[in-house]
Amino acid sequence: MSLRVLALAGLAFASLQTAATAQDSSDRITVSIDQARVLKVDDVAETIIIGNPSIVDVSIHDAQTLILTGRSYGVTNLVVLDAAGEAILDENVIVNSVETASVRVYRQAQRSTYSCSPSCEPTVTIGDTDASFGGAASQFGTRESLARGAGE
Repeated sequence: MSLRVLALAGLAFASLQTAATAQDSSDRITVSIDQARVLKVDDVAETIIIGNPSIVDVSIHDAQTLILTGRSYGVTNLVVLDAAGEAILDENVIVNSVETASVRVYRQAQRSTYSCSPSCEPTVTIGDTDASFGGAASQFGTRESLARGAGE
């Protein structure tokens, strides 16, 4: 791929980001991936509908307090209905990445991500190469399995 194509793609992406940032923030909720956010609603929630539960998960703390957890990057919607079926809340939910205390290493088009707090260690991040993602996920799974076995 030529540098000119990459530069044009970068400009197009920057324009899209600027347009998304310019939208009115009152019609969207932002959650970071793998983090939770408390959301209070004005009325008693009876029904909760998530457009794509693989992007965001919702737990009910009480009738007016929801906990949103970012599962994957993307945009979906959240609808909360009261007992009469009226919408209390109908908003977009944007799940984005956490950039603090992390380093992304690019080798041409291949990416690996490290969590650096304070030392850098591999982390499982959507968008990384299969080898990087799978290797870190396998090690985390093995470690968790060993820890659970030790506790029994």
